[in-house]
Amino acid sequence: MPIRHCIVHLIDKKPDGTPAVLHARDSELATSQAMENLLADLNESYNAKQGKAWGLFHEESGAYPFSGWLKSYLAAEQDFTAFSRQAVAQLQKLMEESNLSTGGHVLFAHYQQGMTDYLAIALLHHSEGVTVTEALDVAPAKHLDLSQLHLAARINLSEWQNNPNSKQYISFIRGKNGKKVSDYFRDFIGCQEGVDAPSETRTLLKAFSDFVESEDLAEEQARAKTEALVDYATSQAKLGEPITLDELSGLIDEDRPRAFFEHIRNKDYGMAPEFPADKRTLNQFRRFTGRAEGLSISFEAHLLGSKIEYDEARDMLIIRQVPTQLKDQLKRRKD
Repeated sequence: MPIRHCIVHLIDKKPDGTPAVLHARDSELATSQAMENLLADLNESYNAKQGKAWGLFHEESGAYPFSGWLKSYLAAEQDFTAFSRQAVAQLQKLMEESNLSTGGHVLFAHYQQGMTDYLAIALLHHSEGVTVTEALDVAPAKHLDLSQLHLAARINLSEWQNNPNSKQYISFIRGKNGKKVSDYFRDFIGCQEGVDAPSETRTLLKAFSDFVESEDLAEEQARAKTEALVDYATSQAKLGEPITLDELSGLIDEDRPRAFFEHIRNKDYGMAPEFPADKRTLNQFRRFTGRAEGLSISFEAHLLGSKIEYDEARDMLIIRQVPTQLKDQLKRRKD
């Protein structure tokens, strides 16, 4: 993961309402093993975050100046340090106005992964811990806590520059439960949502269920294809990469690699050829589970509508072909 440029600034803002103070670096950081480790850990933590949103820049304006500064930097009209200092000053201003966030270290990193250039921006916080010194004393120590990553964004610079029709070249962490605490950070980037990942993922799973039903597959085949879909989508989400329908279709049926893709196209589900996976929606698709008052039920999603039916009016599950082990237990109980 070659790092082209990287810098860290500090916005010192306490939760007591005192004005934020910016401490900006005058030069970018030298590439080091520690920096590479930090960026790798940051990417891993960011990719694992659920509830991210994907979108595109608002049109550049006084309210959303960031994309203009980024263009200027990429056009070599200003260097990375100047760009980052300009951007972090804007972030400080919006943070001050929101009065909903504490400060922290702000990381700007322009790096390459494969053939793609990215810009990552993250507000980092420290946690208190302890360490054992060389003198074998126990002493307090601070460390970056990437598990508490709440304000961060990643911009696919290559896609932004080369695909003007894209609506998903920016991803950012959306505030939990609709909280407004992250709105100022989204406005700092100047991002508007362009792709509804949960909706796209739900449509994919609906298309897959229809495909399995239309193919009249045996249970083992249906389960294997379900696992192939979920494993692929989960892996892509972990890598921070989108689901590609053409690639997924080949994984679902190696003998007929275009079958699922053609099913989606012919039924006109209105899906984009590529979109980010929503991990929460995927996890719900893998199995239906429920537990209450001594009753525990769990079954694979593709069985709903075939071996299992849900009668909502009577609040009942109807199970066909009861598992042999359970059937034997019930028979022994009856005897």
